Amino acid sequence: MTESWPCPALREFELGPRTTLRVGGTVAWFLEPATPDAFVEAWHAALERGFTPRVLGGGANLLVPDGRLPGVVITTARMGRVFRPGRCEDADWNDPRQGDPSTGEGAEERAELVAWAGMPLPGLVRVARELGWSGLEGLVGVPGHLGGGVAMNAGGRWGEMWDVVETVRVLTTDGEVEECSRSACEPVYRDGNLGGAVVLGAHLVLARGDELEIKERMRQYLAEKSAAQPVTERSCGCIFKNPDPELSGGRSAGRLVDECGGKGRTHGDAIVSPKHGNFIVNRGRATAADVLYLIEDLRSLVRDRTGIELEDEVKRWNPVPDREAGGEVPA
Repeated sequence: MTESWPCPALREFELGPRTTLRVGGTVAWFLEPATPDAFVEAWHAALERGFTPRVLGGGANLLVPDGRLPGVVITTARMGRVFRPGRCEDADWNDPRQGDPSTGEGAEERAELVAWAGMPLPGLVRVARELGWSGLEGLVGVPGHLGGGVAMNAGGRWGEMWDVVETVRVLTTDGEVEECSRSACEPVYRDGNLGGAVVLGAHLVLARGDELEIKERMRQYLAEKSAAQPVTERSCGCIFKNPDPELSGGRSAGRLVDECGGKGRTHGDAIVSPKHGNFIVNRGRATAADVLYLIEDLRSLVRDRTGIELEDEVKRWNPVPDREAGGEVPA
């Protein structure tokens, strides 16, 4: 039976190539809305057909299962726009102002941007750098899209996504579009605290700075990350959250894996990175099952030797969608 969808839709779509780890099977329906409003239409259309849609951003920090997923995946890949808000109090979230951050009303006022959920984080960092605006340097080298970055409060020791988020527009689990402030969300480490809501876009406030100094900070941060992490290899980013420092003696998840002898462990074509114990790398033909085996192997290894239970940072999709789960928003 042919379905009629409110946006471009593909049947039996292969998901693995859309993730940074490059593993995972297919989905029955793959929807590609191009604006936040079109995304909301696609979401409701899926619900009306009895599907709980999953959301795919840049595919970072995500593990898609092998095999065939029933139902619907909605991608934000075509929603990669960033622009300056106008002078009105309520920024027009569906007016991209020709997609040019250097123009638009208020261009000479505060250093502000509105970005849709599908805006790639590397592109957003580049826009800020070229404008000479500071606040996003800590996200240099972080893959994925803005939607996942906000939902998971992406970042590291040099800064986090919510450092610059003023408001976020979301689609709630009840299907309503709402705008939430940072103070209302109260984001924490690796969690935007959105209660399962799907990010449609965010209003960012940065600070004007010196372009050369911003570029130099980004260069230094990226060099340090490249020296310590497999940033050019196929991975889904950090597998585990860093544990409570009081329980771990200040040791990160990667250091715990390293001290317990987990680096270099393999299963199939998946390997725990010899460079960083909190990364699993696809050497070419790894499957989701290979990666899942290593995740549980490392968790057991650290638990048995230290008593510390590592918690997943990577998001997993279950083989069968849960009608009550709402929208997961991986990076």
